[in-house]
Order: sequence, then C-alpha cells, then structure tokens
Amino acid sequence: MIDEKNPGEPSGQDLVEQLKASGQLDALFAQIDAGGVELTGDGGFVPALVKAALERGLQAELTSHLGYEKGSSEALKHANSRNGTTPKTVESEVGPIELDVPRDRGGSFTP
Repeated sequence: MIDEKNPGEPSGQDLVEQLKASGQLDALFAQIDAGGVELTGDGGFVPALVKAALERGLQAELTSHLGYEKGSSEALKHANSRNGTTPKTVESEVGPIELDVPRDRGGSFTP
C-alpha cells in the first residue's frame, strides 16, 4: 500500500506489517499482555512514541537551521550552535506531551 500523502513511501499499515513479519510487534504485545508496558496514559507507549517522533523532527529542523549535523566538525565554521533544550508541553491526540525542544545559541531557531 502506498501512502497517499507521500507517494512512493510505505504507509503506516505497511510499517505495521513489516514489524509483524519481523516478530518485533509480537514481542511488544507480549510485554503489553504481561502488564510490563502500558499503551496509553502517563508513561504509556503511544505517548512516548509520539514524543520521540516529535523530538526527532525538532532535532532535524535544528540541524537544517544550523546547516550541520550534531557532533560534526562543521560546527567550528559556524557562529551559531546547539544550546541544550527547553521543556515545553504540547497538546496532542494522545494527551499532553512534555517535549525537550532544542535551542540554539543565537536564539534564531523557532520551530
């Protein structure tokens, strides 16, 4: 199945099927069934997955903004650099998510 929003990319369903085929989805569900992992709520798997996806996107935006990868020697050639994170709570379909939003020394990064 092709993702209609991103032709040529696998859909969410395709990715689920790949996880099933690899056995990774069964391993996750076994942990959920055993009570070791909550799906929803504070500390749940779904909110944690959303948090990870959003923070990864924010880091990618900062990399694009700065013009070099984190840890790259290219940083020495640029006046602006990474400067930690700031906590921010955002509302999502799975509830509030506490994000660590990256920032830059120049204060010009506004995601």
